[in-house]
Amino acid sequence: MSQADFAYAPANDSAGMTLAVSVYADRDAVRSQIREDVTAAGLSVRECGGVAGLLEGDPRPLGEVVLLDCPQVSGAALAALSRLDERVARSGAHLVISTSVDGLEDVFGCCDTSNPQILVNPTRAERVIALGRVLARVPNLRLRELSDEDRLSLLRLTEQVGQIAERLEKLGDREARSGESGAFRFESPAPKYSGPEEEGKGQEGDRLVRATRPALPDPRLVRRIIRQRQLRARFFDGDLFADPAWDMLLDLTAARVEHTRVSVTSLCIASGVPPTTALRWISQMTDAGLLERVEDETDRRRAFITLTEKSVDAMSRYFAELGKAAAQMV
Repeated sequence: MSQADFAYAPANDSAGMTLAVSVYADRDAVRSQIREDVTAAGLSVRECGGVAGLLEGDPRPLGEVVLLDCPQVSGAALAALSRLDERVARSGAHLVISTSVDGLEDVFGCCDTSNPQILVNPTRAERVIALGRVLARVPNLRLRELSDEDRLSLLRLTEQVGQIAERLEKLGDREARSGESGAFRFESPAPKYSGPEEEGKGQEGDRLVRATRPALPDPRLVRRIIRQRQLRARFFDGDLFADPAWDMLLDLTAARVEHTRVSVTSLCIASGVPPTTALRWISQMTDAGLLERVEDETDRRRAFITLTEKSVDAMSRYFAELGKAAAQMV
């Protein structure tokens, strides 16, 4: 087999069936580029037009995948995004949105039910990778050869997705054997006995008493830890120490004690990784029950991220375990 590219296609494509993709973008060059890549992947383009087309009456079915480019969010774009979010959620389609840093808050605020992939200032390759992630979640797909050797090679993308899936599967197997669940595991220590004299009595009055959750740490300490972690980037490549999950948990812990709200853009900055990467972590941690989205009651276009009670419990016990040694670490 030559250097020909590969694309995903349904197992029953002999019957003429293929995945349908809708493309919406106001920038002509971007719209043409996305359409070329979708076609090169062997997928069917159902709709291809501007964002305003989402507001037209009697819309056609979206298809299985929707790709939207919305770098600037105007009033009309907000209405289109809100409508698209509802349609995608109802249809079960997969949504990928590319936007800018300036538009991130509005896009995140509008899309609260469709669970989209959000890309920030993505390259062409990043858009193709996002499409590959969607295709990896669609059942009953296989590979078939394409004739256009100038297209991006989705075979390599498939291999990368497969390697990630294998790692996640192994992680899941280890968690299953150990009784853990999810990509993250935070829980309180085992309950304590009410006293040594009660141990072994075996009477109905005997009970286990769960320790009261400690208070969260002084936010000044957490901020010092964050600054100390950021200091490493002055002397080493920052990618060596990339740990976005922990950096976001630290930032949200300090914010909770300070009684301040953290926007998604601010949290992306605190993560120390590119926004698109940070958004994937936020999504994963939300699914794991560590973070939660909180709508702004005064402005629907905004939403904030906060710790769940499970995360608060874990962070408070973590810092309590460190005790005074935490202050000496920075």
